Parts: sequence; structure tokens; C-alpha cells
Amino acid sequence: MNPRLASLHPYPFEKLRELFAGVTPTSSLPHISLGIGEPRHPTPEFIKRALIESLPKLASYPPTAGGDALRQAIADWLIRRYGLRSVDWKTEVLPVNGSREALFAFAQAVLDPSRSDAIVVCPNPFYQIYEGAALLAGARPHYVNATPERGFAADYGSVPAEVWRRTRLLYVCSPGNPTGKVLGLDEWKAIFSLSDRHGFIVASDECYSEVYFDEGSAPLGALQAATQLGRGFERLVVFSSLSKRSNVPGMRSGFVAGDASVLKPFLLYRTYHGSAMSLAVQDASVAAWRDEAHVRENRRKYAEKFKTVTPVLQRALRVEPPEAGFYLWAPTPIPDTEFARRLYAEQHVTVLPGSFLARESGAVNPGANRVRMALVAEADECLEAARRIVEFTNTL
Repeated sequence: MNPRLASLHPYPFEKLRELFAGVTPTSSLPHISLGIGEPRHPTPEFIKRALIESLPKLASYPPTAGGDALRQAIADWLIRRYGLRSVDWKTEVLPVNGSREALFAFAQAVLDPSRSDAIVVCPNPFYQIYEGAALLAGARPHYVNATPERGFAADYGSVPAEVWRRTRLLYVCSPGNPTGKVLGLDEWKAIFSLSDRHGFIVASDECYSEVYFDEGSAPLGALQAATQLGRGFERLVVFSSLSKRSNVPGMRSGFVAGDASVLKPFLLYRTYHGSAMSLAVQDASVAAWRDEAHVRENRRKYAEKFKTVTPVLQRALRVEPPEAGFYLWAPTPIPDTEFARRLYAEQHVTVLPGSFLARESGAVNPGANRVRMALVAEADECLEAARRIVEFTNTL
């Protein structure tokens, strides 16, 4: 077996199962899970119809590069959403089976295995795929803390010059998971400057980009920032997905876009990797990328939930709504693992301990004594969960 497999950490939800082992929650209350970021709003009917109508295409092999219609639809969406001058759908767009598999595969394609000293930089706390991708590609992760003192922006100024010299890949997540932090133009300018100086690739995870609360103020994207700064897409790729935007996590449909010189060898890798998207899923994806009405309705639902749930939670916790995304990143009055375990036992509500989403760096774990709450269920269920959390917290 690949010896690098032994370096992987247990996934957060495996840790959660171990934490809850032996716990028998109260039977008088139905279970409410705020633990996993799985969208649970209904899938729009027009997307389901498009998928069903294309089922006969399951008889054909799909092209790894994706069909022309899907790549054009993604390029058109990028131009509309981010005000870009142009996106070449033939060379700057690549459909993928959800952003998760692409974020992992990307590191395997771009990291040079002969560089035993290679470093992959990622925010801390973080989406664990970044770490696993780095470790299995033979690189060392370097964690950059994102703390409340900096508004949950990763402190790239704290990274030693020697680390930057060895960095080959930087994972960025904006809007952030779990913090909801959205990077501004000045922060992107600093990131691009570091990339120019040291030659590493920037991989921007933007799967939460379409869950925000002010229709007049959409989160800034990496390609948009590059354009506003008068740059091209050199050494920059973005990852996005329909899962959160369109409530279709089971379709596993997303894309990678950006530097054509990076995407060309990544496509070669994917040709051997065997990761072509089903033609039926492609057709349903075209329909989803071309429609914004359902996305606005999705945002309305999230905005209403945060508007009603956050004030309830604030009766017991010092929690603030995020800039974007569907998570609350709440501080806890007792250790986060104890909070989550006792909450599950006493109120039958699941939240995810923040320490499971981070690593110790600089002698601290920036996720410690916080919990992530995913407001993905319908409003009434989220509000009931909030009431139970308040009731539990007030007993501490």
C-alpha cells in the first residue's frame, strides 16, 4: 500500500462518531443535525427534469473535457457573475465531478514528486481535502491561522520566507469554511504578489460563493480580483460547484477555471484518472448554470434563517452571522468537544467541534472552543435547534 496513506488524519465526521460513541441521546426529542454542510433545500424541478430527459445518454461515454455546451454555459456564467471581459471555454474551463474530487486531484497533478521539500499552504481551520491532497502528493502542509483578531483572514504575513520559497501550491477558501470570511481586493493583491514572487499556483475554493445575504454585494471571486487588478489568470485556478448553489450535492457537478497552461496538463491527468462527467449530469448542469432565479430563492431562504436563528443563539452565545456561506462559527463556554458531546446527549442536536477542522499551529488550535453549525435544514428545524442550544448553554 502507499505508505503516505498512514499520514492521513481521520476525517472530522469519523472523529465525531468516535466522540459520540456510547452516548445515548434523550429519546424525547427528534434528532436535528447542524453538523454536516449538506444542502437540504429541495432540488429545483427543472434541474431534475433535465436530468431525467437526458437519461438515454447514459449509453454513451462522456468526454473527459466535458461537452461544448457545458463548458460554454460555465464560461458564460463566470462572465456574468464576475464581470469578466472574457473566458475561453475551450482552454480556461474544465468540468469536474464536484469541487471536492478536483481539489484533491489538482495537487496530485501539479506537485512535482521529485521535490521532497515541497510545501502546500492552506488556511487553518480548513477543508480537510487540502491537507489530504498535500500529504498524498508527498508535500508538507503549512497551516496559516485564521483567527477572530484578524476578522478570520489568514495571516499570510506570519509565514516565514523559507516556507514561501518552498511553496508550490496555496489553497484559498473564500467564502471561508467554516468562518464565512470573504477575501477583499487588497487581500487578493497580497496573495498574487506572493505567487509572482515565489512562483506557486493559487487554488481558490469558491464553492460557497453563491450563498450570501445582500443581492447587491456578491462575494468577490479570484478571477474577478485578478481582472480588477489588471492581471491575467497566470498561476490561478478557481473551483466551484453546483452543490450549494443549486441544492444538487448528489449530482457531483462543478468546474475548474483559470490559467489555460495549468488546466491543459490537469486535463491530461484527468484523462488517465477516469473522471469524466456523465452526459445526463452535464445536461442538467447546463440548465442549472443558465438559471439564476432558483439561486436567488435559495439565498432568500438562507438569509431568512440567519435573520431568525442568529438572534436566538445570541441569547447564550457570542455568535455573529457570517459574511457568506451557511455556517455559524460559534465560540463555546466549555471545550468544543465537551460542548458537542453533551449537547448531543442532552438535546439531541449535532454540531461539529471546531478543533476537528483545524490543526495546532503556532502553539494554538484556532478551531478550539468553537463549533460549526450548518444552517442547511429548513427554517423551523434550524430555529428549534437554536432554542435547544440556548437551553443547553444556559445550564453550563
